[in-house]
Amino acid sequence: MQATRLSPTASNPARASLSRRRLVAGALGLASLAAGVPALAQDPATWPSRPIRLIVGYPAGSSPDMQARLLAEPLGRALGQPVVVENKPGAGGNIGADQVAKATDQHTVGVIGNGPLTSSKFLYSRLPYDPLKDLAPIALIGTSPLVWVVPAAAMPGDSRQYVAHAQAAGDKLAYGSIGAGSGGHLGMELLKPVLRIKPLHVPYAGGPAIVNDILGGQVDMTLLPTSTVMPLIRSGKLKAVAVTSAKRTSLAPDVPAMPEVGAQGVNIEVWNAIMAPANLPAPYQAKLSQALDTILRGADIRDKLFQQGWAVEDSTPASLARRIQADSKLYGDLIAREGIKLD
Repeated sequence: MQATRLSPTASNPARASLSRRRLVAGALGLASLAAGVPALAQDPATWPSRPIRLIVGYPAGSSPDMQARLLAEPLGRALGQPVVVENKPGAGGNIGADQVAKATDQHTVGVIGNGPLTSSKFLYSRLPYDPLKDLAPIALIGTSPLVWVVPAAAMPGDSRQYVAHAQAAGDKLAYGSIGAGSGGHLGMELLKPVLRIKPLHVPYAGGPAIVNDILGGQVDMTLLPTSTVMPLIRSGKLKAVAVTSAKRTSLAPDVPAMPEVGAQGVNIEVWNAIMAPANLPAPYQAKLSQALDTILRGADIRDKLFQQGWAVEDSTPASLARRIQADSKLYGDLIAREGIKLD
């Protein structure tokens, strides 16, 4: 009969037990090491490791572009890597927003306006990104109400008298906007039922064309940013009925706010924000947000943004997320009610 050969461990239970313990300990050590790799890889002290791309979904010279270029240099100093502005204009900022949302290199962020973050998902049936799921809020840059302006000759009295005139005129008046779904279009549609006015919508290709036609008497009113219309108001060519905010703004302190003309509960602002891809690790998001918070608290930066027509508000990623959600509901309800679609 052939003898059965026993392995050393089988013939020695103590040695077998020791081997199993070593095997388990080794496996646990490898698992621990593997678990530590992502944490080590996401150490904010090592990020960024190369230049940051700051995508702007609007052309050079636009307000978001000027904001991006104002912030790029101090942000680069704070992060220890250059911040390179790249303009990706088109589709009202949606092309740039989509590129930020789809970035996977952990070194891409963007300046995105409130439209692509709040109203676009309702205006377009097939928006290629989800603002609430695919983008992470980092920092609110600046806000501005719109200014309701009319030809100087059309408003001989005060703002309340003009509102009464508009109420009596019904659909005999018209307002211009820079296009269907724009801030001026949606803002006036929000305002109309509150003030019981019925001006007809006339879309334009841009703000300068609207201003020219208002000055020429071809259109009766519009809502435009403070940076566009305040010089014309100061020169006496246009008159301001109101700003679309709930309180007067330092950007136009002499212009009545919404409650002063009977529009209680209306607070419409345009704004731009720094957003990151949702897949950017949380430690990197926090580092970026903290750097921008420090920069935006600087008096020099605030003054330069103010000169561009933007007010800086103290903000956090959480408060920016709440703003996006609240404005999404506001515009989503309006767009559904009015049946506004751009595709």
